[in-house]
Amino acid sequence: MTAIAVTIAGSDSSGGAGIQADLKTFAALGVYGASAIAALTAQNTQGVSAIHDVPADFIAAQIDAVFSDLDVDAVKIGMLSNVAAIEAVAAGLKRHAARNIVLDPVMVATSGDRLLAAEAVAALCRELLPLALVVTPNLHEAAALTDAAVASSEDEMVAQALRILAFGPRYVLMKGGHGTGAESVDLLVGEEGVVRFPAPRIATDNTHGTGCTLSSAIAAGLAKGLGLNDAVRAAKVYVTAAIAAADRLAVGHGHGPLHHFYQSWSGL
Repeated sequence: MTAIAVTIAGSDSSGGAGIQADLKTFAALGVYGASAIAALTAQNTQGVSAIHDVPADFIAAQIDAVFSDLDVDAVKIGMLSNVAAIEAVAAGLKRHAARNIVLDPVMVATSGDRLLAAEAVAALCRELLPLALVVTPNLHEAAALTDAAVASSEDEMVAQALRILAFGPRYVLMKGGHGTGAESVDLLVGEEGVVRFPAPRIATDNTHGTGCTLSSAIAAGLAKGLGLNDAVRAAKVYVTAAIAAADRLAVGHGHGPLHHFYQSWSGL
């Protein structure tokens, strides 16, 4: 059987994040990728200049088209910029009994541009978090979801993860990429307790699309039949290597993209 994953997210016109990063990740990891585009962005490595929301009924139509024909093994959800989009996605996932849902609560781009309307945060918590196998917030997103200060220790990360679990997801992966120290530590918090995933912190400005890539790599692992712990571990290895190889690309004048195809592009 062909492993299939679908990404429901926003498009990044510069190709480094969003739908484009997700599909690159699926392809790099041997998974067939499908998509439902929830928003169009005019952006590059330096920032987001415009967002065009896709109508909710058309988001629903894309979801129905994909799920009615393809046997989808995993779902990655990224940028959903308004309440109507969130509600349409939640209804579509319920309608098709979607499984292995990885929710990346995208709120702010690497450049600092806000991507999720403030009033949509409550809808995200109410409609989508209960459907997710795992939610993957970074430190700033977790603080926004819990109305708290940004966590500055692993204990605080766990405490915020437990508060997010109360919304209904089975697991929360607290990402430590925005933290400090020699290691970037992600914490998977769920029914089995806390699992720690450390990796060396890499000094580079080319981190555009890191969160999108990690969540889609987890979805790819789940689509191929890995358990969640193994899917997170494999995704962390992939993303760390893609960040380490990012400076081999020369793309844009701001926060450049990861090197999604570091394993297969010769000479780069």
